[in-house]
Parts: sequence; structure tokens; C-alpha cells
Amino acid sequence: MSQLSRRARDLGIVVGSLPTGPHNAITDVAGTLVGHTTIDDGADLHTGVTAVVPSQLGPGWWTLPAAVYAGNGHGKLVGSTQVDELGVLESPIVLTGTLSVFRAADALLGYLMDQRPDGLSFNPLVGETNDGHLSDIRRRPVGAEDVLAAITGASAGPPAEGCVGAGTGTTALGFKAGIGTSSRTVRVGDRPATVGALVQSNFGGVLTVLGVPLPVEELVEDPDRTEPSGNSCMIVVATDVPLDARQLGRVARRAVFAMGRVGASYSNGSGDYAIAFSAARPEQPPIPDGEINPVFAAVLESVEEALLNSLLTAVTTTGVGGRTSHAVPHAAVIRRLSAVGRLAAPA
Repeated sequence: MSQLSRRARDLGIVVGSLPTGPHNAITDVAGTLVGHTTIDDGADLHTGVTAVVPSQLGPGWWTLPAAVYAGNGHGKLVGSTQVDELGVLESPIVLTGTLSVFRAADALLGYLMDQRPDGLSFNPLVGETNDGHLSDIRRRPVGAEDVLAAITGASAGPPAEGCVGAGTGTTALGFKAGIGTSSRTVRVGDRPATVGALVQSNFGGVLTVLGVPLPVEELVEDPDRTEPSGNSCMIVVATDVPLDARQLGRVARRAVFAMGRVGASYSNGSGDYAIAFSAARPEQPPIPDGEINPVFAAVLESVEEALLNSLLTAVTTTGVGGRTSHAVPHAAVIRRLSAVGRLAAPA
């Protein structure tokens, strides 16, 4: 019998001590929208597109402060060098499968050109993870219409998680994974602030929940371990805290560090990237570095929980070549965490 898709807190898994935003999602950062296009034929295709759309980008405000951190650069993050050089984001952030990243970038370019008919240069930002374990990646099924649907359909509500959009065919830590999100609210100086994260999980290692290792070999009978040990993780962090590009680089690094909390192996083949941007009004000066610690804490907690959500909301999937990636068995996780006193009351 298949289990229901449930988030970490639904199972009593509470990461850290900071409060979440209303949706416990990246969309809790005002103006940050998320949309998905899922391509799943029930057989050989399990892929799609996820778009993080800062609605602030528009006439009179075409850039936001941003930074990219490559924990391990074994990946294709189109547009990253200009973000590094200039410290700004000027497009929605699109995530997809590895061999579809170039078609997605072209589609995003077309979208940007339509938004700014007088523009002569654009920097679409498109990332990927390799979903070729479950999806026929060489077919490159993502088209311009799929990218545009994810962008134009993006909303401020709770984003779908698990096997949707760019997470439809991904695996992580030996289990089926996908898209996950979470948020935290903190006080920075004398003002309230929100930090949100969205992840596309597809990396190797041993699943670790609240410090407890949960190897797939111990939770799943005859698990499929034929997937590459790496395969990558894309992390997007948004905040309403006024930060400059240098400070956002520090934030992005913490986002990749958080992968270690869930057992990431950071292997040779894993392209582990974080993109961080600030949605604060441009007239707000960056906070002093001495006030940034609550932001760091919020990033670590929200990314850790987003990663867990990306696994716990995913469902068992059989894909190309008959390969099956099993969902994390909730009952087994609850038993193990209960035995060591790590569970809170389920939400």
C-alpha cells in the first residue's frame, strides 16, 4: 500500500527552534512566487520545470541583489558567472533536468525579451539536476511552453512538493526525492524578517534525520542503489532582509553547508549550488554584518527542513528501464526517531 505524501512536521519531525512562516515555504517571503510544470508519462518520462519568480522584478526595478555559491561545480548553472560578477539577479530562477537546461534557458530568454522589448542584453538563470536515473533524459522533453507555464502559473500559495516540476524524477540519499521548501521568521535588529528556501534534491549520502542516520538498506527491502552517488542539489534562498551581494554570498554558503545535516556525501559528481537573493526594497541599506547571525540560523534550519520535505513528500516511482526509486517509509522513520526521543507531536 502506498503511503500519503506528508511533510516533516506532519510526522512530528521539527527542525530547530525558530518559528516558520504561515506556509512554511519560500513563498512566505513577500513577492516570491513558485510554479511547476510536471512531465510524467507514467513510464519513461519523469521530469519537469520549477520556477521561483520574484514578483518585484519589473518596470523600474529590474534587478535584485543576489549571489551564487558552488559547493561543487559539477553542474550546469546557466547565468551564474554574471550573477557572481555583478551581484544581481535579473530573471526568474528556473530549475529542470540536466539535458533540458539549455532549452529552458532559451525559453526564459524569450520571456525576458517579451518583458523588456527595448532590452539588448539579458541574463537568464537556469539550474538543473540529473534526473536520468528515472527519466529518459536524452529525449529532452522540456519545451518553451513548459517553462512559460511554470513562470506564468507561479503563485504565492504553498508550493507543491515531492514528485512535481523539476523534482519529478530526482532521487537523494538512496530514496525518491523531489522539490521541498521551508521558511523561518526571525528578528534582525529591531525588525521582523523572513527567510525561505526551496530545494531540488538529487544527491548521494546517508539520510540523516535530526541527527539519526537512516540508511536505505535498513529501511527498504532490496533497495535500488544503481543511481550515481552524486547527481546534485539546487538550493534557492529568498529573504526580505536587506542584504548586499557579498552578504548574500555568505548566506548561499550556509545553504550548501545545511546539506551536511541530512547526510549529504558531497561527492565528485554532485553539482551542489545555492542561489540567494534579497527581495527588500532597493532604498533600504544593507544591514550591518553584526546583525546577520539570525539570518544564518534561519538559512540552516529552513534548508535542512526543505531537504527533508523533498524526501518525505515524494512517492515511490518506477521509471525508464524499470528502475524504481522508493519513497522514505514514514512508519520506519517514526519508529526509529521515537525510540531515541527525537519526535515532537505531529502537526
